[in-house]
Amino acid sequence: MMAFSFAPVRIPSRLTCRASLATSSSSPSQLAFDAAYIKRAADLADKSAGFTAPHPNYGCVIATSSGDGEKAVVGEGYFYAQGTSPAELEAVEAAGELCRGSTAYLNMEPNHCLGDQAAVSALLQAGITRVVIGIRHPLQHLRGKAIRALRSEGVLVDVLGEDLQCKAMEESLKSCLLVNAPLLYRAASQVPFSVLKYAMTLDGKIAASSGHASWISSKKSRTRVFEMRGRSDAVIVGGNTVRRDNPQLTARHGGGHLPQRIVMSKSLDLPEVANLWDVTKVSTMVMTQRGAKRSFQKLLASKGIEVVEFEILNPKVVMDYLYDRGCLSVLWECGGTLAASAISSGIIHKVHAFVAPKIIGGKNAPSPVGELGMVEMSQALELIDVNYEQVQVGPDMLVSGFLQPVPDLTPVIPSIDETYAIDPTVSPYESSIIFFYKTWDPYGAFSNFSMHPIRLPDESGEYYEWPSVEHYYQANKFVGIEDPVAKTCLEEIKTARSPEEAARIGRRTQRQRPDLVRADWESVKIDVMYKALKCKFTTYPYLRSMLLSSAGSVLVEASPHDLFWGGGRDGEGLNYLGRLLMQLRSELLAMNSADNKKEQNQVQ
Repeated sequence: MMAFSFAPVRIPSRLTCRASLATSSSSPSQLAFDAAYIKRAADLADKSAGFTAPHPNYGCVIATSSGDGEKAVVGEGYFYAQGTSPAELEAVEAAGELCRGSTAYLNMEPNHCLGDQAAVSALLQAGITRVVIGIRHPLQHLRGKAIRALRSEGVLVDVLGEDLQCKAMEESLKSCLLVNAPLLYRAASQVPFSVLKYAMTLDGKIAASSGHASWISSKKSRTRVFEMRGRSDAVIVGGNTVRRDNPQLTARHGGGHLPQRIVMSKSLDLPEVANLWDVTKVSTMVMTQRGAKRSFQKLLASKGIEVVEFEILNPKVVMDYLYDRGCLSVLWECGGTLAASAISSGIIHKVHAFVAPKIIGGKNAPSPVGELGMVEMSQALELIDVNYEQVQVGPDMLVSGFLQPVPDLTPVIPSIDETYAIDPTVSPYESSIIFFYKTWDPYGAFSNFSMHPIRLPDESGEYYEWPSVEHYYQANKFVGIEDPVAKTCLEEIKTARSPEEAARIGRRTQRQRPDLVRADWESVKIDVMYKALKCKFTTYPYLRSMLLSSAGSVLVEASPHDLFWGGGRDGEGLNYLGRLLMQLRSELLAMNSADNKKEQNQVQ
């Protein structure tokens, strides 16, 4: 069993439980069911690791009591990716009529805000009478909202560590914390969850004195690394790794998620030919200091590589930037110098060390972590909850542990709504500017990635239910193109399971085969987006009301890297998405005004 460290959640050592009034008479078998089903919900949530960023991983189990007092699972579901159905809805649809009177088990409190109430609505409409929640939502503007909404409708809600406190629940609670540990760290520290991974020999070397490092670990260990990459949003290396190893940094495991590849280099002393410069399948970003080798920056840009300049390049500013870009989890596969800098910056949360039963020696052979400035053993950093695992019955040992404990988010932090009720002068946001970006933001439903299907014609002119605005937008890049590859791409976009996948398919094809993009795309893409947005906000009355309620405020799509649809990192972006929403808002307000005048004239 993997050990897992987390800050105290005030679980008493006694074996008895403190439960809500309705469950105070719960038998040990009932508590065992609760613990097992919450653990199952966490296991389901883990299926989408790497796909949901920066959203939580959600799993839902619906169980009903049988005649002999036993419980049986009647429905399961998990949240696959941003813009797809919530776990609760998936489980409800699987269970059907068996939901009525049943209990729903959730590893985390669901999202519940003005633009996204699907999870809570699904549970209420299905007739669920009890909900057991592993942990509350870590974001203050969502924390407790779903719980209050369910309780206000008469649903019994039990939260582990609050309403259910006993030793029997400890492992289940740990599972809930573990599956969303990246989100908890991100919410508490304002940087992505960062994992340092390296492979070393038994005598602590990551390469020979010559620099040769292929291969220290076994093939089975390398397969495990591919899985780690597939669970990450970005993989970071330094310039030395690019020059020495020429890595690909792909997740060659057959999964659909490919993390962003990032190279940190102050001087840009990098080879002109490298595997990382091939962006046909996965993108690469190079981070450097302002003014470094402009000619090489132009070369990278010509290959489709994004270059980001910082005044001073260091791990902390990179993590701040990736946090703004919505990254949830980052895997560091760098050499000893950069690893030491990252650890010293305090941004590394966990370590995975593959130890191979080999000895290579060498006074100058590099080690996995460079100079940290420590002169006494008492200064050594100690891993918490160390886990030792033989890699798939292979020769290597995987040693894992946390450098920092999971943040304690158990105390109930007053939400914005609760604070406003106490002090009406406290505003949750600046009234003159409304920022939106990810769908969990207070105004996240404004995003073209939000989960709101729209009905608009497809390439054949027949009306089709597009899963999101982004699906419709990406597909229109290839409308009217007779090439079989374009047609295949269009079909893949239409059936993509999430807006993120639709965007990846469309962008990848556009990058690899620019000849397949319709010739008038640059001149019509704004009209395509506006048409889709108008359909969305006129189809859903509550979204229309939400948009109209923003009257008087400037709307800014807060993507730091999209300089066309977004506002950019420092406001240098064109913010066309925000502009289109404000244009649509004006149009809807004018329609309301015209309707009001018409009604007044009819009354007169």
